[in-house]
Amino acid sequence: MSLVVVATMVPKPEFRDDVIATLEDVIARVHAEDAGCEVYSLNEGPDRLVMIEKWASPEDLQAHSTSPAFQALTAALEGKMAQDMDVQILQPHPAGTPGQGQV
Repeated sequence: MSLVVVATMVPKPEFRDDVIATLEDVIARVHAEDAGCEVYSLNEGPDRLVMIEKWASPEDLQAHSTSPAFQALTAALEGKMAQDMDVQILQPHPAGTPGQGQV
């Protein structure tokens, strides 16, 4: 059973570019290193950054949460966020066409 994660981050304005650069580095590592990663995508809003993730299994997501790439991310973000990260772990609910109805 796959899982979708929506992680919303609000960086302090003066650290936005640094946070984006950190995320870009971590994304490359996660794509290369973390088994079961199906989607790990950065999306930008005016005041926030949103990671959309899809993991093949709960075990893969759990392994990611202790992976070197994720540990590097949490260390690099320390002191740069305006508020705590909001992380939602969701189960896909397919509807419509397979290509358009689910992440």
